[in-house]
Amino acid sequence: MQTSHEQPPRHSPSLVRLFFSFLRLGTTAFGGPAMIAHIRELVVGRERWLDKETFRDGVALCQTIPGATAMQMAAYVGLRLRGVQGAIAGYLGFGLPAFFFMLALSVFYSSTHSLPTVVAAFSGLQVIIVAVVANAAISFGKNFLIRWQHGAVALVAAGLFGLAAHPILILSLAALLSLVLNNGQPVIQPEAPRTHLPSTTLPFLSLLVATAVGFTLLSFFRYDLAQMALLMVRVDLMAFGGGFASVPLLFHEIVEARAWLDASTFLDGIALGQLTPGPIVITATFVGYLLHGFIGAFIATVGMFLPSLVLLIGIAPHFSRLRASRRFSQAIDGILCSFVGLLFTVTIRFALHVHWDWPHLLLAAAAFGALSKKIDLLWVVLGGATVSMLLL
Repeated sequence: MQTSHEQPPRHSPSLVRLFFSFLRLGTTAFGGPAMIAHIRELVVGRERWLDKETFRDGVALCQTIPGATAMQMAAYVGLRLRGVQGAIAGYLGFGLPAFFFMLALSVFYSSTHSLPTVVAAFSGLQVIIVAVVANAAISFGKNFLIRWQHGAVALVAAGLFGLAAHPILILSLAALLSLVLNNGQPVIQPEAPRTHLPSTTLPFLSLLVATAVGFTLLSFFRYDLAQMALLMVRVDLMAFGGGFASVPLLFHEIVEARAWLDASTFLDGIALGQLTPGPIVITATFVGYLLHGFIGAFIATVGMFLPSLVLLIGIAPHFSRLRASRRFSQAIDGILCSFVGLLFTVTIRFALHVHWDWPHLLLAAAAFGALSKKIDLLWVVLGGATVSMLLL
């Protein structure tokens, strides 16, 4: 006899219902990867669109490929239910609220960031972001630094990032170093997925061609926007491990390599990203708006989110073979370990650009303690902004 949580899946929803279901969920999608639990409740529990094994396969896929994990899970669910059109519907529905929230905050920031109250709020938010990134580094470390080989990769990555090596070079070397150090080490083979997707080769190639044409036209008419979009594409394709993995990559490219924004403004953008639903990489909208206005916000957001959607559509039917590859698993392990080092180093760099006094030190310590106790990040950021406006 089946219990209620073991009932068979229902029929697939329409594209419109799928879109609005994820739009409603995306409006309250605070907490980053924690949103996967809410997606599961919607898809497996309340609506019974997928069974728990299929959903678990999707989580494994989205945690392995680069991009924002929760966003990709929305696309994966749509892909399972309604094919490529469903993937696009789920992805757009889940991501649009974050885009519009961040766009509104970016407009507000550009016109008010010099006001004394706003300056005070962001002075506190900047030290909280230092605590947030430090906590993310520790969380990554607990999850991925299991053997001494993992620690060695993280240390090498931290050292190279400290010497201003390009993050993509660091990630490539981390993958290679992991292959060398872990040669001969046993690899736990993951359980094979119980469900299989039909081939998506034709729509995948169609999306690639459409994307290439779009970037070519953009390069012809607005080369500056095309440069920004391609930068976002590179960041998205290297952000293994979720949204926080993009922080050191964005910081290097936007602040250090190109000086499009100063470090303080970039920190403000990261802080605003914590006030919006959706992944932290929605900071791309903030960057695009400050550089090129509304069209810049749109182009930067597309550049940041389109690659991981296309990648998921292309890889999903073949993921079981990738998971079975020993070298693939070891290379991905190296890249994930390197992000521990990158996040550690970028924490130090963020800290060097923040004004420190006793009130700010106490605020950072309180934020770090609250995050360590698993208090929701949104409340930590809102509380920090309130304290900053009142006391700093």
